[in-house]
Amino acid sequence: MAIAVVKEYTFNWEGVDRKGSRIKGKSDGPSEHFIKIQLRKQGINPIRVSKQSSLFGKRKKAIKGQDIAIFSRQLATMMSAGVPLVQSLEIVGRGHANPSMGEMVLAIKSSIEGGSSLAESLAKFPRYFDDLFVNLVDAGERSGALETLLDKIATYKEKTESLKKKVKKALTYPTAVLVVAFIVTGILLYFVIPQFKALFVGFGADLPAFTKMVISLSEFVQADWWMILGFAVGAFFAFREAHIRSPRFRRFIDRVMLKLPVVGDIVYKSAVARFARTLSTMFAAGVPLVEAMDSVARAAGNIIFTEAIMTMRDQVATGTQLQLTMQQTGLFPAMAVQMVAIGEESGSLDHMCAKVAEFYEEEVDALVDNLTALLEPMIMVVLGVLVGGLVVAMYLPIFKLGQAI
Repeated sequence: MAIAVVKEYTFNWEGVDRKGSRIKGKSDGPSEHFIKIQLRKQGINPIRVSKQSSLFGKRKKAIKGQDIAIFSRQLATMMSAGVPLVQSLEIVGRGHANPSMGEMVLAIKSSIEGGSSLAESLAKFPRYFDDLFVNLVDAGERSGALETLLDKIATYKEKTESLKKKVKKALTYPTAVLVVAFIVTGILLYFVIPQFKALFVGFGADLPAFTKMVISLSEFVQADWWMILGFAVGAFFAFREAHIRSPRFRRFIDRVMLKLPVVGDIVYKSAVARFARTLSTMFAAGVPLVEAMDSVARAAGNIIFTEAIMTMRDQVATGTQLQLTMQQTGLFPAMAVQMVAIGEESGSLDHMCAKVAEFYEEEVDALVDNLTALLEPMIMVVLGVLVGGLVVAMYLPIFKLGQAI
């Protein structure tokens, strides 16, 4: 059943308190009438109440993974402090910096007040709360240890979001710099090179081959810039759609990502870290291993690992040890396999998996820092070749003319 969410606005108000003093303030509510009633309850006689313009009010933003991580930590902290669940949700929803997230939290609160459990209420928003999140909350409610499980979920979300940021940083930084470099090159070819071309026409001498090539490239950019731009935009959207809709294409890209120098190591170790972190959290919550493997596979972040983990799940279901299934995939590092083997033998699989996750999270952190340091000189070389090459091509005829004189 869909939950009706009352839309709230921010109102500016002015009124007189019990002492006769004029005071001003802001309040959130569904209507002007509601705000007036609330002010009178506080002993304030409202004189003027007006809705704040959306231009200056809270702007709705998309709900991101970081918002879910913050929500998890806030809810875990409040419930650990003894604040009842509904009241905790009310406080988090009203005080969240992202209005969209606040609305969703208040909708979850309304669902619980209507008789649903927290897990059932979260499951109504599958886009933001995956099966792993819902299953852990459900396990906490059934065992009576919801506060403990919420703390584990909060830690899990914080660690995974931190890991995602590191991987994104490693991939975004060089991409952004190269895009800027090509944009600058395009501007030079479209606006600057034609000015030099007009200058060279009066030379009457034969131009160097490199300069002729750059001028021809400039003429092509001027004549067909729309085609180049259209091709770039079309290629981007085609790639995105293919990655979303085609498992074969996604498998190909994920396999290539694992084999890239430096970046592939970051992607690989982050996938191992996610596997270990998710398995540790699920197993600590008392979720059976075979059932936990489903959530672990979906959280892997790489289709190669996802398929391997699903194969491991089928083998574990037949009684094979987890560490043996990990060996058979050939994907997992020896250290991770040995730690899992120790965990299975000692009955502390969750603890050992947590250690594996911490180790590889630190490895990813160090690799990202090293990649940034390594890329800086490489990016300078690329910029030098692109921009410097154009400058040299334009000045070669001038140098040649100077030698002739």
